[in-house]
Amino acid sequence: MNKGLTRILGIDPGLRVTGFGIIEKDGSRLSYIASGTIKSGEGELPERLGSLFRGLTAVLEAHQPHEVAIEKVFVNVNPHSTLLLGQARGAAIVAAVHQDLTVAEYTALQIKQAVVGNGHADKQQVQEMVKRLLSLTKAPAADPADALACAICHAHSNAQVAMGRLPAGLTLRRGRLS
Repeated sequence: MNKGLTRILGIDPGLRVTGFGIIEKDGSRLSYIASGTIKSGEGELPERLGSLFRGLTAVLEAHQPHEVAIEKVFVNVNPHSTLLLGQARGAAIVAAVHQDLTVAEYTALQIKQAVVGNGHADKQQVQEMVKRLLSLTKAPAADPADALACAICHAHSNAQVAMGRLPAGLTLRRGRLS
């Protein structure tokens, strides 16, 4: 593999559906590798979290990313839904850490700002910009598009860090961007 080539897995966590997207960064060029969703199915919470963990582990093993980026979760109107989403996010983080990968975290605002240039962009705008930035023939579905957008945000953030600059709203603590 090219020494300057970095493979990034972006994750859009969800308990029912977790989106994933994998890109490669070679200098300033981004290339699409794969994307999709992992569905937890029905059943009790532990089994559903285990399903997400196993699904992401399979993606990690199949595509061998160097870095992982995941969307941060904020409190929603429904605290119970927020808690469930946080647990799904935890299963995703554990899958990456279990493979000895570093995990960067980004807010939805940071991701949309990096990809669309507007932190309050809607899903269709994100999908269209992901399509354009990765030279895809059609826009990906919403969950994979959000995951690819997270990976793109991370790719842009890493370039800024390498130049000694952090994008607005990001801090570097103990080697982790947040």
